[in-house]
Amino acid sequence: MEIYEELVARGLIAQVTDEAEIRELVNSGKAVFYIGFDPTADSLHVGHFMALCLMKRLQMAGNRPIALIGGGTGYIGDPSGRSDLRTMMTPEMIQHNCDCFKEQMSKFIEFGEGKAQMVNNADWLLKLNYIDVLREVGACFSVNNMLRAECYKQRMEKGLSFLEFNYMIMQSYDFYHLYKEYGCNMQFGGDDQWSNMLGGTELIRKKLGKDAYAMTITLLMNSEGKKMGKTANGAVWLDPKKTSPYEFYQYWRNVGDQDVLKCIRMLTFLPLEEIDAMNDWQGSQLNEAKDILAFELTKLVHGEEEATKAREVSKSLFGGGADNANMPTTALTDDDFTDDKIGLLDLLVKAGLAPSKGEGRRLVQQGGISVDDEKISDVYLQIEKEKIANGIIIKKGKKVFHKITL
Repeated sequence: MEIYEELVARGLIAQVTDEAEIRELVNSGKAVFYIGFDPTADSLHVGHFMALCLMKRLQMAGNRPIALIGGGTGYIGDPSGRSDLRTMMTPEMIQHNCDCFKEQMSKFIEFGEGKAQMVNNADWLLKLNYIDVLREVGACFSVNNMLRAECYKQRMEKGLSFLEFNYMIMQSYDFYHLYKEYGCNMQFGGDDQWSNMLGGTELIRKKLGKDAYAMTITLLMNSEGKKMGKTANGAVWLDPKKTSPYEFYQYWRNVGDQDVLKCIRMLTFLPLEEIDAMNDWQGSQLNEAKDILAFELTKLVHGEEEATKAREVSKSLFGGGADNANMPTTALTDDDFTDDKIGLLDLLVKAGLAPSKGEGRRLVQQGGISVDDEKISDVYLQIEKEKIANGIIIKKGKKVFHKITL
């Protein structure tokens, strides 16, 4: 099975501009393709994960990836999938986030001469003169067509700013620039980017008289139609300082029964024959499939050693074992205590088990919090410093364990 057919079999392809041409290019290893990543945070997250895996798959098949960091488009902010305006970032924040992205991407993609390239659109977008841009590409865009784009439709009710309206033009200009400078003949991206990507292929056709292609990746949704990669505490990050390897492992270990095989097929590099053999798995076998999913993805992001640790901790905890050496841990200092005590709600927030005291209160009232295997119902509980000095284990629900120490 060739790479394009494998992508189809894994359920990764959503839309393509010209299937026959794209199949020929990627199967022959002649695709020079780019995927854009706007630096909206200092870490990539699960939402970027599928794109990184796609880049890795295509590079392994002989194609050449270009990782485009949106140091320029980050000044504007992509309106796709948003109901409000993104927070404006300073140039220093954007540069810091770009640096963090490069380090993380290197775990997935092989950069170097004749291999993958990393470019930053700040290098050309920030040098553009507004009048020159209007004269060069303004006539190539139909406002009527732009307003029909899905990425703009959902913003029309609350009001679409002119700043965001320019995002499609900037992304299209990126493709145009990469085509001219690097021979980039394809753009890949999330399915919510389709309108922006078509803008780039049209701009290349109108300005250069050449064909370029676009392919969107299926968005990772659960069986309820919600985007995956979110928890009660926010995004699932690839940076171990923001989401620990254990928490990352647990996220995938806890996916729904209906979603586990889809995730294995779309995200792991296990052979399709091996995955197809799991199609009839039920009951406890699905738990085994979830363990396979969690281990394979944690290994991809954090390495085999961390994946093995996370698996061992999970089995130890759920099997009733006492080994908690690798459990996620929060160490408190004297400053965290008042009169040698700390409130349970403060502790839940500090440990990242609740995003706010209000959410912590709800968890306690619903019976979702235990301390050293004792279910807690008192939202005003104060825990003594002396008890924490010996180490306590907080359990959130049935699946999330956290150790608190001094």
